[in-house]
Parts: sequence; C-alpha cells; structure tokens
Amino acid sequence: MEDIITAKFDKVCEILDRHERNPHHLIAILQELQAEYTYLPEEIMTYVSTALGIPPSSVYGVATFYSHFTLEPKGKYIIRICDGTACHVKKSEDILKALQKHLGLGKNKKTTSDGLFTVETVACLGACSLAPAVVINGEVHGLMTPDSTIKLIEDIKKQEQEGVENV
Repeated sequence: MEDIITAKFDKVCEILDRHERNPHHLIAILQELQAEYTYLPEEIMTYVSTALGIPPSSVYGVATFYSHFTLEPKGKYIIRICDGTACHVKKSEDILKALQKHLGLGKNKKTTSDGLFTVETVACLGACSLAPAVVINGEVHGLMTPDSTIKLIEDIKKQEQEGVENV
C-alpha cells in the first residue's frame, strides 16, 4: 500500500518539477494532475499547495472556479447528455432517466461503481440539428433515443469485456 501512495506522489512531484514548482503555473499543474488521475483528489491538492507555498484555499479556489476541473472521480467513458432547448424538447430527459436506471445511477451518484461510466448533463452541445444528442468521450451521437443510447452503452461494455478477455 505504501508503494502505491509513494508512486502517486512521485507523479505529482514530476509534474510540479516540470513546472519548476512555480505557483503561477497552478492551472497547468492542475490540468496535468487531472489528466493523470481523472480528477483532483483532496490530498493531492493539499500536497500541491504545500509544494508551491500557497494556501490550500488558493488551489481549491482555482479547482472549483474552472468548470473543466472535477473533484470527484470520473469514469473511463464520460457520457454527456444535452439538455439544451432543442434536445430537451425532443425528450433528452428520457435518455437521462433510462441511462441512470440502466447503470444504477442517480442525482447524487454520477459514476458507476466499476468506474467505467460517468453520466452528466450539459446545457448545450452545439449539435441542435442532431437533437437529442449524446457525447461519449468527445464523440457526438445524434438523433438518440433511450433504446439507442442503452445499445451504445452495451456495445461499449462488450468491447471492454472483449478487450479484457484478449489480454
């Protein structure tokens, strides 16, 4: 267990060193940390504040101000469901409800227990002509229904299982 913790902070130190432990590089440091861990764990943000010689509130303030940072673990597949006007009118909420039920998620639980999927709603994806739209890891899927979205998720699960079996 100690080796895992040491390795975790070794990576943080590498990132800090790459930025010469300069507090003016805080955003870039947090971006790299999030890319490494998929979110910003509290203990890492505390470590960063100490290493940079700035208050923890400064690190936390930056991490919570910018919407692209997250303080919670996210799944391997980030599913964003548009709830903008065009998508909402075309029943994107039904897609959300179906996905939440299928994956065992809810308002307070956005990531599956296996860490495979995170479901989020967004105000607009800019794909109104494809409403209702769903984006999975940056790939847009348009004219979706609850059934077609569940099928897409099941296809991903199947690919993941095949990938594990082929290793």
